[in-house]
Amino acid sequence: MNQKRRLRLMVAKPGLDGHDRGARIIARAFRDAGFEVVYTGLHQAPEEIVEAAIQEDVDMIGLWSLAGAHMYLFTTVVELLKEKGAEDIIVIGGGIVPNDDILKLKKAGIKAVFTPGTPLDEIVDWVNENIHPR
Repeated sequence: MNQKRRLRLMVAKPGLDGHDRGARIIARAFRDAGFEVVYTGLHQAPEEIVEAAIQEDVDMIGLWSLAGAHMYLFTTVVELLKEKGAEDIIVIGGGIVPNDDILKLKKAGIKAVFTPGTPLDEIVDWVNENIHPR
């Protein structure tokens, strides 16, 4: 019997943002949806996130930030994944992200951006439809 591997997702809080309630809620929603979840905790450097993602063999990284440094932090994670030959790990983002920045982030390789108030079911459904085990 060939059983498909469950999705492995990482939820990460890059930079100095100390507000992790939303990230913990997202991590719990992913877990409740049947995904394997790795939560990195607060104050992670992009390099730490990428190393952990590769070591944990995740299919997707979800970056959540409320601190306004999303343009640098999110795009740096994508760039580092490419440098390490792990560009097949999908990156999504969430938090307080202006609409103009959402378009820039998507052009830089962030596959989706979810802002405050997005229903958890909508995020989980997006992951189910767009992320596949590597």
